[in-house]
This record gives sequence, C-alpha cells and structure tokens, in this order.
Amino acid sequence: MTAAALHYDPSSLGERLHHAQTMTRPLMLEIIDKACRRFPSLGQSERTARVMRLIDAEAWADAALVLMELELPLWHVRRIAYDEGEWHCALSRERELPDWLDASTEGCHGDLAIALLSAFVEVQARAAEGSRPSVPSVRPAPDALYEPAACENFS
Repeated sequence: MTAAALHYDPSSLGERLHHAQTMTRPLMLEIIDKACRRFPSLGQSERTARVMRLIDAEAWADAALVLMELELPLWHVRRIAYDEGEWHCALSRERELPDWLDASTEGCHGDLAIALLSAFVEVQARAAEGSRPSVPSVRPAPDALYEPAACENFS
C-alpha cells in the first residue's frame, strides 16, 4: 500500500471538490497526490508530462480528461451536459448500454473540471471500497514459547 493510499479519504476529497468555487493548481495537485495511484508510478512518461503541461497552462478540463484516461483506462466519459448553471458528467465502463442498464458514476458542479474530477474521485472511491477484503484479516498471536532457531552447520 502506498503512502498516498494510506492518507486518502474519498469523502473529504469529494467534499473539498464540492465546496470549491473554481479549479486551482493546488487543488489539482492534491487530487493527483491523494486519488491517483498510477500517476506517481509512471515517472515522467509522455502522459504524465502532458498532464503537468496542461496544469501549467491552467487547462483544467483537458487535464482532468487526460488524468481520467491515465488512471481509469476501462472507464469512459458517457455524458457531459450543462443544465441550469451546472455541469453534469457521467463516467461509465459500458457506455454503449442504455442509460437504464448502465451503472454510471456522476459528478456535478458549476465548473466543468470540478464536475469531471468529482465523478473521477467517486470512481476511485468505489474502486478503493471494492479492493478491501470482505472479511477482516487477523494476524495470529505469536506463541510465547516459540523462538526461531537456526539449524544450519556451516563448518
């Protein structure tokens, strides 16, 4: 488990996105630090360099789309819609299915990049929940009389 996964709290990051007015560089870097598992391990590949160039240019929506492509290769943008002052973004694994059959994940916000990243964080949260075992693991207590001993004779 990485250090990022140890301090990742999807609900707090989702709340932070919900309360943000606009996307900022520190907020984008926090999302990358806390919610992205593949981004740090790829080093300076072309995709990670592209995300950083988009962040430097403050192209937040493009950076969010490239980040989703990098982190969630099996997920696709199903729908982006603007309605009554809010962007609604839906991510799906099976975007060819009808809406009523698809289990898409949605995010909404007045800022397009934040709406995209809200859906992204929700997918990452579901993935983190799914990767935990259903039964807690318990390490057996060591026997007080047990002591390891080396039995090789090297002479």
